[in-house]
Amino acid sequence: MRPQRTIGDAIAYSGVGIHTGKEVSIRFCPAKEDTGIVFERVDLPGRPQIPATIDYVQETTRSTTIGVGDVKVHTVEHVMATLKAYEIDNLIIQVTAPEPPIGDGSSQIFVDLLEKVGTTDQGVVKPVIFLKNPVAFSKGDSHLVALPSDEYRISYTLHYPKSPVIRSQYLSIPVSRENFKNSLAPCRTFALYDEISTLMERGLIKGGSLENAVVIKDEVIFSKEGLRFPDEMVRHKILDLIGDLALVGFDFAAHVIAIRTGHETNVALGKELLNIFLKPGI
Repeated sequence: MRPQRTIGDAIAYSGVGIHTGKEVSIRFCPAKEDTGIVFERVDLPGRPQIPATIDYVQETTRSTTIGVGDVKVHTVEHVMATLKAYEIDNLIIQVTAPEPPIGDGSSQIFVDLLEKVGTTDQGVVKPVIFLKNPVAFSKGDSHLVALPSDEYRISYTLHYPKSPVIRSQYLSIPVSRENFKNSLAPCRTFALYDEISTLMERGLIKGGSLENAVVIKDEVIFSKEGLRFPDEMVRHKILDLIGDLALVGFDFAAHVIAIRTGHETNVALGKELLNIFLKPGI
């Protein structure tokens, strides 16, 4: 058990959405116990709300989208990863467009916001669930398994055999506030140069630029400042995985081993975990 948490005060930030290209303001607002994480589209009539849980995931193409009917919020994973690392349980997230601001392509802006206002323990406890048996999901070359553990750890293998810059990267790291803040949050989203035209044809990355992404072509890295870590790509993949699994809505201890996964398979494992956690006696 641990106490539920919210933030110490409301705080806001404005920027552009990476896929929609729309200007957007995001505002974190403290919430009472048992509220959960809720996105609120304040730009729409009635200010509709979307619970940030796996039941409301609608799309997983290059990002994770949650929604209720036609009301959606895209690219929630960078926000959710930060809230998970800081153990924020109750928060209203007001947005003025269908996607949070991307910042520099990492979770750094959201870490900065939480660091400014701090966290507040609340009067209701939240359980931490421990796995008794392995839980796995595979699709094609993507594989995920959650093993029983006394901590929450992610071990990720990234494999881009056609990219001489990326090739294979591996990192194993416990999920904690300090590890996230120092080793994962600064790591930016990335794409291969050859993928960009396809993404644009799909109506994505309308707000993308070297200000908020790393682009890789052959042996050349295009970014505003070079890489922040030699293995920044696998670190960002771990960040995404933390954000997607945060949609489970439970605190859990497990060693999650991931190989070449994306949002679709991350969410699929989350659904498997949720089904296990909801079974009596688990």
